[in-house]
Amino acid sequence: MSDRSGLIVSSHLPTPNRRQVLLGSAAASGALLFGAPVASAASQAAAASPRHIRYHRFTGAQAWAHGRGAGVHFDQHGLRISRPSGTREFADPTVENAPTKTYDVSTWTSGWRTSGFGLTELISSWNADTPNGTWIEVDVRGHVDDGTLTDWFVLGRWCSNDLEQGGAIQRQTVDGQGTDYATVWTDTFHMYDGHTLSDFQLRVQLLRPHGTSLTPTVRFLGAVASALPDDATIPVSKFTLGREHILDVPTFSQETHIGQYPQWDNGGEAWCSPTSSAMVLSYWGGGPTKADMSWVDPAYADPEVDFAARNTYDYVYEGCGNWPFNTAYTSRYGLEGFITRLRNLAEAEPFIAAGMPVITSVSFKSSELDGAGYSTNGHLMVLVGFTADGDPVMNDPASHLIPDNNEVRVTYKREQFENVWVPHSGGTVYINHPPKLRLPQAPGEANW
Repeated sequence: MSDRSGLIVSSHLPTPNRRQVLLGSAAASGALLFGAPVASAASQAAAASPRHIRYHRFTGAQAWAHGRGAGVHFDQHGLRISRPSGTREFADPTVENAPTKTYDVSTWTSGWRTSGFGLTELISSWNADTPNGTWIEVDVRGHVDDGTLTDWFVLGRWCSNDLEQGGAIQRQTVDGQGTDYATVWTDTFHMYDGHTLSDFQLRVQLLRPHGTSLTPTVRFLGAVASALPDDATIPVSKFTLGREHILDVPTFSQETHIGQYPQWDNGGEAWCSPTSSAMVLSYWGGGPTKADMSWVDPAYADPEVDFAARNTYDYVYEGCGNWPFNTAYTSRYGLEGFITRLRNLAEAEPFIAAGMPVITSVSFKSSELDGAGYSTNGHLMVLVGFTADGDPVMNDPASHLIPDNNEVRVTYKREQFENVWVPHSGGTVYINHPPKLRLPQAPGEANW
């Protein structure tokens, strides 16, 4: 479950999703998510709870070699089909009267991973090339605290192009996976009723039309495991940069796209996630070509936003705010993109210092975030820097609900921003960077 890409509280949202469920859970635990005053740092300090987060990544020959492959090989490009280990019959559930097709399938399964704590949530992300006709599926399973081994849960079925573009399937998540122990809220694996997962495995299935020589290529696979408190607020973090530092990230407004291509998440008003992804892609000098975007109405400004919305759309969730679908999209253009969670803005500062903008997932009432001018039950915006006083400078695609790219850049108060981000989405972020640009040094309990 993602931003859920919706914008204002009254905007259309599909059936219950991660954002709504997470907000409901916190409210049930006594957290007033909307309209509650943010406590001062001094009053929060004693009550601050541990925020356990650890990132697990698999990329490169050494990582693939430590997993178990069936019908796959790896080379300098990534993980690929060699000799298929079997076949799979699949009829796309998002397409009415879809025919059943036969696919060759090969799999790679990670070793068992532990995080140093019992995890309650896990979000996977991946970077993959999927030539038309091919696709991948990412799954997770693990041992519950009582020793039970769960079945495999589907975290996403991905291909770059939709059916009209020649893709094999409509990219999709899977509803209705709940058990007594766990479920998947769109893209977030979640443990029920106080249970935790002591360890886990990721599995990726690579699929191609039966009898062909095509292959998807998985370049990167990862997962962020977390066990987070129900605290309604967090203490404001100390500003460590000590100076103003603002990245020159282009500004795109989602509001300029209202009414465009409503078949993909009701048009621009709900396109905060793909708009944010488009801004970051443009910052890194990548994105679709004019030929790629030739189907976009030439009267529309910033066609890369329309293109991103189409190519991040989840046909089960019926929205463009699927978190890993957005980083999988940006990775098409040479970036390494992944989802993780941060504990506060101090952990975001090294990314800004390294020249890497950070896409953040927030929710708030207008009274909780001075200067926003709107309320949202799920929204994405880009952290592009900090003022000399440590306040976050954002590219907010909601742009004060004004359809103007010049309105997108806004500065929010540090304490207010941390408290509409960290407690509400678990501090969820998209990290996108060129693979050759090294990530900052991670903290001891490494969350990237």
